[in-house]
Amino acid sequence: MESKQIYLRFLNLIHALDGGASTPSMDLDAKKLLEVIAVRHAQEKALTVTDAMALDTIASPATIHRKLDQLRELGMIDTVFEGKNRRTKYLVPTQAAQNYFDQVGQVMQQALAQA
Repeated sequence: MESKQIYLRFLNLIHALDGGASTPSMDLDAKKLLEVIAVRHAQEKALTVTDAMALDTIASPATIHRKLDQLRELGMIDTVFEGKNRRTKYLVPTQAAQNYFDQVGQVMQQALAQA
């Protein structure tokens, strides 16, 4: 099977996953923001709220702020303080986000296995 077909199968599986009972419904901006937060956290370079607001490749600061609120309400991210600095909030993915990424990984494996 060619790469394009594998990718399209993956997209089809992801769309089936989205909005399912075990997956919160997120729009594309929220997903992209969640992905950036998770990647930066995995690299041990946690994103601050201020850093997130500057991600103009995703959306405007006002939209980013709304998406951060949405992700918090969905239980996908949390804000934490590090050390004694109580002014800087860092964004971290929650266990719900980790579960979501596990499901996406399984879908990716399924798409590759069906190739």
